[in-house]
Amino acid sequence: MRHAVFAAAAVSAAFAGFIQPQVAAAQSPQLEQACIAVAKSFLLVPTLKTGIVQSFPELDPPGARLTYSTREDAKPTDFTNEIDCEFDKATPPFGLTRFCISQTCYGPGEQEPENRRRYQEVKALMDRAKK
Repeated sequence: MRHAVFAAAAVSAAFAGFIQPQVAAAQSPQLEQACIAVAKSFLLVPTLKTGIVQSFPELDPPGARLTYSTREDAKPTDFTNEIDCEFDKATPPFGLTRFCISQTCYGPGEQEPENRRRYQEVKALMDRAKK
């Protein structure tokens, strides 16, 4: 009986907002670094300043997105460019499946031949880096 009363009290407290749900630490620094590598390869820059970086290893497909600037002296207002990356899996080797910069996407199924080619180039660079 005590267990039933405790369970009922716990459920009531949760609904009342007394018990906060546990938030899983879903960020993945490895996915984030992989997406930064995609951006550097695509943009042909040795360094990239990042603003907001988010990763989603629990989604299908797993991915990451970030704001960036290619300016060395980037200020918070300079991070207006965005890249989204999607991968085969959330653990190395990730396997790049698609990425979008601004409003343009690059992947194996893109209709625009140049966008498919840019995807193949970046994927080849990513595949070489993991060897």
